[in-house]
Amino acid sequence: MIETRAYARAGLLGNPSDGYYGKTISISVRNFGASITLHESPELQIEPQTQDSNVFKNIFHLRDTISTLGYHGGIPLVKAAIKKFLEYCETEKIKLSNQNFTIRYRTTIPRQVGLAGSSAIVVATMRALMQFYKVEIPLPILPTLALKAEVEELGITAGLQDRVIQCYEGCVYMDFSRDLIEKQGYGYYEPIDPRLLPKLYIAYKTDLSKVSGKVLNNIRQRWEQGDAHVVGTLQKIAGVAEEGRSIVKEQNYDRLNELVNQNLDHRAEIMTITDRNRAMIETARNCGASASFTGSGGSIIGIYRDEEMLNRLFVELKKQNARVIKPFIV
Repeated sequence: MIETRAYARAGLLGNPSDGYYGKTISISVRNFGASITLHESPELQIEPQTQDSNVFKNIFHLRDTISTLGYHGGIPLVKAAIKKFLEYCETEKIKLSNQNFTIRYRTTIPRQVGLAGSSAIVVATMRALMQFYKVEIPLPILPTLALKAEVEELGITAGLQDRVIQCYEGCVYMDFSRDLIEKQGYGYYEPIDPRLLPKLYIAYKTDLSKVSGKVLNNIRQRWEQGDAHVVGTLQKIAGVAEEGRSIVKEQNYDRLNELVNQNLDHRAEIMTITDRNRAMIETARNCGASASFTGSGGSIIGIYRDEEMLNRLFVELKKQNARVIKPFIV
């Protein structure tokens, strides 16, 4: 029995510039994860989970399930990961053994709240396939392969950030400059010692679910059309991550606090922030903490000063049905 895992991720700085040749700093959040179990079997079988069911209590249950999970569960993600793994092996002329397997996924990552639940399933699946077939995929290449599974196979709008941090884990600075991506197919990925990070919190509301591709589609269209405001703002957001790289190492937490807030404020210039998402941000900032989105929306991340401030965050955000956690990174 092979068991693999990939953890949730939270973007600290640079969101959402990773899909636009930008720069980001992200952390892995080991509080939540997607796991894969795989064992040899006579036929290749993907075992469905509850979220893959097409049986519902009533029409309202169907609507709420789609709102939270989208139109598909995890099986399309597993299928896409298997297909891309095979194509990679064929391209690299790696001969796979004539073995079949049964594969099952589990996930504790809250869905569609910007914690990268979908990509975690893909990364964990590829790790299991690598073990089963004894194939080594170079670490810098693995995130690109995982991204292709979602973008090329499932038509999901996404960037490399989620897959990079889920493959590398810990805390990573990422540079996705166009020349790097076009030259080698991946960016520059620099691990940062998580012990250099300040006190971080994450808050999320499961009823704010949104499929990230839908959230970001309009921005991509405007970016591809060369909209000067969108292009310039995304460059500013990337610059926040670039400055943050040295600020984290210097442990200049006051400036880092400002950068987290700047990231969200720049983003708000080009993206619509819903009232309910805005309420989470403002509540956290009113408690004295910084606040920005971890991903596409639904979850926020920021810096808090002490336990008293953290307790205020717990109390005030709970009034909005938001759960606050301290991310376990290492």
